[in-house]
Amino acid sequence: MSLLLSEHPNLFPTSYDEIEQRVRHIDPVKYGRSRNFVDGAVTYLSPYISRGVISTKYVLTQTLKRGYEPKAIEKFIQELAWRDYWQQIWIAKGDAINSDLKNSQTPVSNTSIPRAIVEASTGIDAVDEAISQFYETGYMHNHMRMYIASIACNVGQSQWKIPAQWLYYHLLDGDWASNALSWQWVAGANSHKKYYANQDNINKYFHSKQKGTFLDVEYDKFNEMGIPEVLLELSSFYMETTLPHPKVIEINKNLPVCIYNYFNLDPLWKEDIAANRVLLLEPSHFKKYPICKKSVDFMLALSEN
Repeated sequence: MSLLLSEHPNLFPTSYDEIEQRVRHIDPVKYGRSRNFVDGAVTYLSPYISRGVISTKYVLTQTLKRGYEPKAIEKFIQELAWRDYWQQIWIAKGDAINSDLKNSQTPVSNTSIPRAIVEASTGIDAVDEAISQFYETGYMHNHMRMYIASIACNVGQSQWKIPAQWLYYHLLDGDWASNALSWQWVAGANSHKKYYANQDNINKYFHSKQKGTFLDVEYDKFNEMGIPEVLLELSSFYMETTLPHPKVIEINKNLPVCIYNYFNLDPLWKEDIAANRVLLLEPSHFKKYPICKKSVDFMLALSEN
């Protein structure tokens, strides 16, 4: 499945039938070959997995039912496994993932985020276009997420947490474990080395031909670079979750209560029993991990299933 974001304003439908159809149209072989390219055969399933509408196990099971051998779709399976792995790290480490997990990020010049990233004005055309589309769609290609994390943390020398929170705030597929630990991986706080991408790399995978940017250098020059002027000005922004007003609910005391939340909106969960079904949105969680209105609305639409 390959979609151009600008041509698909309703990139993420919320009806369960359409989500199932998207699962049926996965091309896991093509995904393995092309996933790093902006127009690659990515699945666009991450928002549904993150909201618990479908699971990685369900996606894999349905894909294997179509006759694919696991060895032939190894890269696809690995990417599903990474998501579950980050979740297990969060379960095991708890709030420790909110700080440098393995190594101290260094150097760090600020605990904010470059204004040029927030305002999509880095001067890197592919990056700026991706950020602008991100605000419209709530989605960003995984490879671009790594580029931006590298620019913010390794070139702009921002401590990883605030930039990671900025991205999470706007993501429809917001998953704090995957997000925080991936940013730490890029910044060298959850890995043995930092991740860098130069302009040639961006040009290759995002089909651009730009030259003369602050990333237009050989890889051995990154360690010698100072912070580019365009990344020096920092942004202070306020992140707050606007939750819907709570509704008065009527509980049938003779039936069990199934409680759903931001991470579990599976319409098939205990579908075989009569139950009181309640969506619980705990303000304390969203104060700690704020999300934007677009993400709230997406969650509420999915809950209608």
